[in-house]
Parts: sequence; C-alpha cells; structure tokens
Amino acid sequence: MSPVVAAPTAQALRQALGRYATGVAILTCRDAAGAPLGLTVNSFAALSLDPPLVLWSLRRASALLPAFEAASHWAVNVLGQAQLPLSRRFASPEPDKFAQGDWADGLGLAPVLADAAAVFECATEVVHDGGDHRLFIGRVLRLDSRAEAEPLVYHGSHYHGLSGTL
Repeated sequence: MSPVVAAPTAQALRQALGRYATGVAILTCRDAAGAPLGLTVNSFAALSLDPPLVLWSLRRASALLPAFEAASHWAVNVLGQAQLPLSRRFASPEPDKFAQGDWADGLGLAPVLADAAAVFECATEVVHDGGDHRLFIGRVLRLDSRAEAEPLVYHGSHYHGLSGTL
C-alpha cells in the first residue's frame, strides 16, 4: 500500500469506506406529531454488551435529524435479502415509505418491521457531534432476531447477499 501524502478527500474516503461490507437496516422513530419516519442506513454498530448499547449516525443535512434528535425511542430494523425493495424504498424520497412492509408500533411507538432479520428497540442514551454527522447511542430495551434470515449486505455501492451481488 502506498503512503498517504495528503489528507483524504471526501470522495476518496467514501470509496475506501465502501470496501467495508456492512449490514443494512431501516432506522425508525416518530416525529413530534406522531408520524412514522424512517431511513435506510448502513452506519449501525454494536457498542456495548453491558449495558446493552448500539450506535448509528445520521448526516447533519438530513431532514429527519430534528425528529431523531427529539425522539425518546427508535428502532433498528436489520434487513434480510427479502427486504431489498424495502431498503431501496426507505433510501428514496418516496413520501409514504410505510405503505409497504408489515409495520407495528414498538416501544415508544417506534415502527418495527414484523419480518426483519433482527430488531433492536432502543431508548436514546445520548447524541454526540461527529463532524458532518450526529452519532446516536441507544440502550437496547427489547430485541428480536431470526436466525433463518439471509442477510442483506452493502459493499462497494451495491447490495449483496452471501451468494453474490443482488
């Protein structure tokens, strides 16, 4: 590997980060008026087992930022391969994202996807600044997982399954 001689550009950093395979999740909450909100993310990670904490990040420029900052609860709905269309829907500007999928109210009324590969229902612990993002840390209050779900993976700007590009 050649040495880095200058600070990485945003484009070079994005390209390098794209080499790291991640899972795909839909993060959900309710806004102050009670409307369900959600978006597709691949910035979700485990933080601590004791206490049970997870984290994810959201761009400061996101229109959803104020709602997630104000939310007392949110859910991480980890997607399986069968939810690829739902992932694309929540990554788009589609106005009625919750019109597809089997959604129910979880803790704090955060929408929970019935057949997700895993669901982490969380209470907001703290929100930190992180450059052009905000970092959300949540305490896992309830979870569900399905061992049989084939994972949906994001790598190199494409969706993948364990058997290859989808």
